[in-house]
Amino acid sequence: MAIIVHTNKEELEYDIWTLIRAFYPKREVLVNNEKIVKYSGEIDFTMYVQVDGAEDRVTHICSYIKGTGIIEEKSCDYKNFKEAKNQIKRQIYTILNKYSEITLPWGILTGIRPAKLAVAKLESGAGDDEVRKYLKEEYFVTDKKIELGLEIAKREIELLKDIDYENGYSLYIGIPFCPTTCLYCSFTSYPVSAYKEKSDLYVDAVIQEIEFAREAFKEKKLNAVYFGGGTPTALEAYQLEKLLKEIREKFDFTYCKEFTVEAGRPDSITEDKLLVLKKYGVTRISINPQTMKQRTLDIIGRNHTVEDVIEKFNLARSIGFDNINMDFIVGLPDETYEDVENSMKEVLRLNPDSMTIHSLAIKRASRLNMFHNNYKEMTIENNMEIMNMTERYAREMNMGPYYMYRQKNMAGNMENVGYARVDKAGIYNILIMEEKQTILALGAGAVTKYVFPQGGRIERVDNVKNVDQYIDRISEMIKKKREFLWKMLS
Repeated sequence: MAIIVHTNKEELEYDIWTLIRAFYPKREVLVNNEKIVKYSGEIDFTMYVQVDGAEDRVTHICSYIKGTGIIEEKSCDYKNFKEAKNQIKRQIYTILNKYSEITLPWGILTGIRPAKLAVAKLESGAGDDEVRKYLKEEYFVTDKKIELGLEIAKREIELLKDIDYENGYSLYIGIPFCPTTCLYCSFTSYPVSAYKEKSDLYVDAVIQEIEFAREAFKEKKLNAVYFGGGTPTALEAYQLEKLLKEIREKFDFTYCKEFTVEAGRPDSITEDKLLVLKKYGVTRISINPQTMKQRTLDIIGRNHTVEDVIEKFNLARSIGFDNINMDFIVGLPDETYEDVENSMKEVLRLNPDSMTIHSLAIKRASRLNMFHNNYKEMTIENNMEIMNMTERYAREMNMGPYYMYRQKNMAGNMENVGYARVDKAGIYNILIMEEKQTILALGAGAVTKYVFPQGGRIERVDNVKNVDQYIDRISEMIKKKREFLWKMLS
């Protein structure tokens, strides 16, 4: 079954498609698509979004669902494209809300950083009620999500108040290896068993980038270091030590507020690796089960048990890690409210220092999407009740929300929320979402974001994703970064 959409403004097609998909995530949505002519299946409804009759910069916009009598019309200044686009999205939202009787938690917001709107308003001097009114009237955000966004915005501002955006930066190191590729994952990751012979060469290539980074940013203040992936602890202990030793020797940590390593998969964690992390001053790690239901772990391709999660968590505690995060995903195949709550009960017993609740986003390149026929009998469940329940458990552990982001095709049209105790929030997580500080990114597939504090302009430079190409072309990657930075600073 498909939804057909006709519009006379090509530049609106993506926004229209995204918003309609938020209402109907399981429908095929065809917007001005050549597939419309060839489509022979059942049509749910046909929608029209027309922009006509510009006079003195005032334009008539009209949206309606054919044959229903549900229609919205308004005049707006189409040359103010941002406002015109939001007005059209409000029209579409109002129509679909009437037609489907569905209320989207985040209203017309389809971007990934909803808290940025609240942060910007607060930083401009707006009060809480002004922010609430703005999010409600401009974007149709529900009261519950407005309060979440407002709480996170205030905490972000407090946590980042001492960050030097102009002279500071954060360092990201990408390790693209994993024990296996999870069912839902679309990241470019490589099974470490198949790339065992290449992993030493990869570490050496990253060290070459570290040498460049040290010199290029020697006048800047390092605020955070983050090892992500992939699964950084998929590397051997000696390889981790080689990288961490290099970083500690090459960079000044005087202004560094946190040093995070994604330990991630329990099946990648050993005592030797944890001791190496501790030796080189890693302050924050993640141990991410995603669920504490064994059947689900088996379905999604995690080659470890629930008992492994508990064992590795307790091992990290015994070694002295006092800032451990755990990630969970809501909306995994066939998981119910009760399954998610059982996971929360388990995490309550472990008592980590922070917890991130992800809403499953079905990515185009994930096995869950590419081989969807194999999993079509499985249910994907997420809703306000489940998210509220996870929040309740987080608060029971004295955690409050501190960062949030959204993705396309999220189960239940929800969000990802990071919760943390006081002084245990992940600073890097906020910086990468707020895009207020330069992130220097090293490794295969890593994307450096150079932020200009004045004006908010962001320039990006990326490394090749393929591990073999990254190793073979490391000199080219460094040259590319050097020329990019020279251009930015000149």
